[in-house]
Amino acid sequence: MVKTAIVLGATGLTGNILLKMLLDDERYGHVTVFGRNSCDIKHPKLEEYIIDLFQLEHYANKFKADEVYCCIGTTKAKTSDKDTYIKIDYGIPVAAAKLCKENGIETFVVISALGAKKNSKVFYNRTKGKMEAEVLAQQIPNTYILQPSLISGKREEFRLGEYVFKTLMGLIKPIFRFGDLKRYQPIAPETIAECMVWLTNNVYASVRIKSKKIQEIGE
Repeated sequence: MVKTAIVLGATGLTGNILLKMLLDDERYGHVTVFGRNSCDIKHPKLEEYIIDLFQLEHYANKFKADEVYCCIGTTKAKTSDKDTYIKIDYGIPVAAAKLCKENGIETFVVISALGAKKNSKVFYNRTKGKMEAEVLAQQIPNTYILQPSLISGKREEFRLGEYVFKTLMGLIKPIFRFGDLKRYQPIAPETIAECMVWLTNNVYASVRIKSKKIQEIGE
Protein backbone atom coordinates (compact mmCIF):
# COMPACT_ATOMS: atom_id res chain seq x y z
CA MET A 1 0.00 0.00 0.00
CA VAL A 2 1.29 3.44 -0.96
CA LYS A 3 1.60 5.67 2.09
CA THR A 4 1.42 9.41 2.81
CA ALA A 5 3.67 11.40 5.14
CA ILE A 6 3.99 14.81 6.76
CA VAL A 7 7.38 16.40 7.45
CA LEU A 8 7.95 19.28 9.87
CA GLY A 9 11.37 20.91 9.75
CA ALA A 10 12.07 20.06 6.11
CA THR A 11 14.41 23.04 5.66
CA GLY A 12 16.69 21.86 8.46
CA LEU A 13 19.74 19.63 8.12
CA THR A 14 18.14 16.30 8.97
CA GLY A 15 14.63 17.19 7.82
CA ASN A 16 15.76 18.11 4.32
CA ILE A 17 17.62 14.83 3.92
CA LEU A 18 14.60 12.94 5.25
CA LEU A 19 12.27 14.72 2.82
CA LYS A 20 14.40 13.74 -0.17
CA MET A 21 14.49 10.14 1.03
CA LEU A 22 10.70 10.00 1.29
CA LEU A 23 10.23 11.56 -2.15
CA ASP A 24 12.57 8.96 -3.66
CA ASP A 25 10.92 6.09 -1.79
CA GLU A 26 8.32 4.20 -3.84
CA ARG A 27 6.43 3.28 -0.66
CA TYR A 28 5.32 6.93 -0.36
CA GLY A 29 2.90 8.44 -2.85
CA HIS A 30 2.46 11.86 -1.27
CA VAL A 31 4.52 13.98 1.14
CA THR A 32 3.20 17.14 2.78
CA VAL A 33 5.51 19.75 4.28
CA PHE A 34 4.52 22.44 6.77
CA GLY A 35 7.15 25.12 7.30
CA ARG A 36 7.96 28.77 7.78
CA ASN A 37 10.08 28.83 4.63
CA SER A 38 10.02 26.90 1.37
CA CYS A 39 12.22 23.83 1.09
CA ASP A 40 12.86 24.84 -2.56
CA ILE A 41 12.14 21.38 -3.92
CA LYS A 42 9.84 20.70 -6.86
CA HIS A 43 8.46 17.18 -7.01
CA PRO A 44 5.13 15.68 -8.16
CA LYS A 45 4.69 13.92 -4.80
CA LEU A 46 5.34 17.07 -2.73
CA GLU A 47 2.73 19.44 -1.32
CA GLU A 48 4.02 22.40 0.66
CA TYR A 49 2.30 24.82 3.05
CA ILE A 50 4.16 27.94 4.15
CA ILE A 51 2.67 28.76 7.54
CA ASP A 52 3.33 30.07 11.03
CA LEU A 53 4.28 26.85 12.81
CA PHE A 54 3.32 28.42 16.14
CA GLN A 55 -0.25 28.19 14.85
CA LEU A 56 -0.06 24.66 13.50
CA GLU A 57 -3.33 23.71 15.19
CA HIS A 58 -5.16 26.06 12.78
CA TYR A 59 -4.31 23.70 9.92
CA ALA A 60 -5.92 20.58 11.35
CA ASN A 61 -7.95 20.02 8.18
CA LYS A 62 -4.73 19.81 6.15
CA PHE A 63 -2.82 17.77 8.71
CA LYS A 64 -3.68 14.30 7.44
CA ALA A 65 -1.32 11.45 6.56
CA ASP A 66 -0.27 7.95 7.53
CA GLU A 67 2.94 9.13 9.21
CA VAL A 68 4.31 12.35 10.71
CA TYR A 69 8.01 13.13 11.01
CA CYS A 70 8.99 16.04 13.27
CA CYS A 71 12.54 17.34 12.79
CA ILE A 72 11.96 20.69 14.49
CA GLY A 73 14.69 22.08 16.73
CA THR A 74 16.73 25.17 17.48
CA THR A 75 19.73 26.15 19.63
CA LYS A 76 20.50 28.69 22.32
CA ALA A 77 22.80 30.52 19.89
CA LYS A 78 20.07 30.80 17.27
CA THR A 79 17.17 31.42 19.68
CA SER A 80 18.41 33.16 22.82
CA ASP A 81 14.94 34.04 24.14
CA LYS A 82 13.80 31.16 26.35
CA ASP A 83 10.09 31.64 25.69
CA THR A 84 10.63 31.41 21.93
CA TYR A 85 12.93 28.45 22.42
CA ILE A 86 10.19 26.61 24.32
CA LYS A 87 7.63 27.45 21.63
CA ILE A 88 9.89 25.82 19.04
CA ASP A 89 11.40 22.80 20.78
CA TYR A 90 8.37 22.00 22.95
CA GLY A 91 5.38 23.74 21.45
CA ILE A 92 5.60 22.68 17.81
CA PRO A 93 6.26 18.95 18.37
CA VAL A 94 3.51 18.78 21.00
CA ALA A 95 1.04 20.57 18.72
CA ALA A 96 1.91 18.09 15.96
CA ALA A 97 1.41 15.13 18.28
CA LYS A 98 -1.98 16.47 19.38
CA LEU A 99 -3.03 16.83 15.74
CA CYS A 100 -1.98 13.23 15.15
CA LYS A 101 -4.22 12.18 18.02
CA GLU A 102 -7.09 14.36 16.79
CA ASN A 103 -6.87 13.15 13.19
CA GLY A 104 -6.24 9.49 13.90
CA ILE A 105 -2.66 9.43 12.60
CA GLU A 106 -1.06 6.36 14.16
CA THR A 107 2.65 6.97 13.52
CA PHE A 108 4.64 9.89 14.93
CA VAL A 109 8.43 10.19 14.84
CA VAL A 110 10.20 13.08 16.55
CA ILE A 111 13.84 14.05 17.04
CA SER A 112 14.69 14.88 20.65
CA ALA A 113 18.17 14.83 22.17
CA LEU A 114 20.47 12.57 24.15
CA GLY A 115 20.10 13.54 27.80
CA ALA A 116 16.51 14.73 27.51
CA LYS A 117 14.86 14.59 30.93
CA LYS A 118 11.87 16.58 32.15
CA ASN A 119 13.42 17.12 35.60
CA SER A 120 16.89 18.02 34.32
CA LYS A 121 18.62 21.10 35.69
CA VAL A 122 19.83 21.85 32.15
CA PHE A 123 17.27 24.03 30.35
CA TYR A 124 17.82 22.40 26.95
CA ASN A 125 17.50 18.84 28.28
CA ARG A 126 14.53 19.79 30.47
CA THR A 127 12.66 21.33 27.52
CA LYS A 128 13.23 18.25 25.41
CA GLY A 129 12.24 16.00 28.29
CA LYS A 130 8.96 17.83 28.84
CA MET A 131 8.26 17.62 25.12
CA GLU A 132 8.81 13.86 25.18
CA ALA A 133 6.46 13.43 28.14
CA GLU A 134 3.67 15.41 26.48
CA VAL A 135 4.11 13.58 23.17
CA LEU A 136 3.83 10.24 24.96
CA ALA A 137 0.74 11.47 26.80
CA GLN A 138 -1.09 11.57 23.44
CA GLN A 139 -0.80 7.76 23.28
CA ILE A 140 -0.22 7.63 19.54
CA PRO A 141 0.08 3.89 18.75
CA ASN A 142 3.42 4.06 16.92
CA THR A 143 5.48 6.76 18.63
CA TYR A 144 9.24 6.90 18.17
CA ILE A 145 11.43 9.43 19.98
CA LEU A 146 14.97 9.64 18.65
CA GLN A 147 17.65 10.87 21.06
CA PRO A 148 20.76 11.55 18.98
CA SER A 149 24.06 12.89 20.21
CA LEU A 150 25.52 15.93 18.44
CA ILE A 151 24.42 15.88 14.82
CA SER A 152 27.33 16.26 12.42
CA GLY A 153 27.11 17.81 8.96
CA LYS A 154 27.29 21.27 7.43
CA ARG A 155 24.56 23.72 8.37
CA GLU A 156 23.61 26.89 6.54
CA GLU A 157 24.05 29.00 9.67
CA PHE A 158 27.33 29.11 11.60
CA ARG A 159 27.14 27.82 15.16
CA LEU A 160 30.33 28.63 17.06
CA GLY A 161 29.65 26.27 19.95
CA GLU A 162 28.98 23.34 17.65
CA TYR A 163 32.01 24.22 15.50
CA VAL A 164 34.35 24.19 18.50
CA PHE A 165 32.82 20.97 19.85
CA LYS A 166 33.00 19.21 16.50
CA THR A 167 36.63 20.28 16.06
CA LEU A 168 37.50 18.81 19.46
CA MET A 169 35.49 15.69 18.72
CA GLY A 170 37.41 15.22 15.49
CA LEU A 171 40.65 15.16 17.47
CA ILE A 172 39.49 12.72 20.14
CA LYS A 173 36.99 10.73 18.05
CA PRO A 174 38.96 7.44 18.26
CA ILE A 175 38.29 7.09 22.00
CA PHE A 176 34.52 7.27 21.39
CA ARG A 177 34.61 3.95 19.57
CA PHE A 178 34.89 1.99 22.77
CA GLY A 179 32.58 1.10 25.67
CA ASP A 180 30.00 3.49 27.04
CA LEU A 181 31.63 6.49 25.36
CA LYS A 182 30.31 5.24 22.03
CA ARG A 183 26.87 6.64 22.89
CA TYR A 184 28.26 10.22 22.69
CA GLN A 185 29.82 9.84 19.25
CA PRO A 186 28.54 12.49 16.76
CA ILE A 187 25.97 11.12 14.37
CA ALA A 188 25.34 11.97 10.72
CA PRO A 189 21.96 13.45 9.72
CA GLU A 190 21.72 10.84 6.94
CA THR A 191 21.93 8.11 9.58
CA ILE A 192 19.14 9.70 11.62
CA ALA A 193 16.92 10.05 8.55
CA GLU A 194 17.56 6.44 7.52
CA CYS A 195 16.64 5.31 11.03
CA MET A 196 13.40 7.31 11.01
CA VAL A 197 12.24 5.76 7.75
CA TRP A 198 13.27 2.28 8.88
CA LEU A 199 11.27 2.62 12.12
CA THR A 200 8.08 3.49 10.27
CA ASN A 201 8.41 0.54 7.93
CA ASN A 202 9.40 -2.15 10.39
CA VAL A 203 8.25 -3.51 13.74
CA TYR A 204 10.26 -2.05 16.62
CA ALA A 205 9.34 -2.29 20.29
CA SER A 206 11.22 0.62 21.87
CA VAL A 207 9.75 4.11 22.01
CA ARG A 208 12.91 6.02 22.90
CA ILE A 209 15.85 5.27 20.60
CA LYS A 210 19.20 6.54 21.84
CA SER A 211 22.10 7.65 19.66
CA LYS A 212 24.00 4.37 19.66
CA LYS A 213 20.91 2.43 18.54
CA ILE A 214 20.06 5.11 15.94
CA GLN A 215 23.54 4.57 14.53
CA GLU A 216 23.03 0.80 14.37
CA ILE A 217 19.61 1.02 12.73
CA GLY A 218 20.57 3.83 10.33
CA GLU A 219 23.59 1.97 9.04
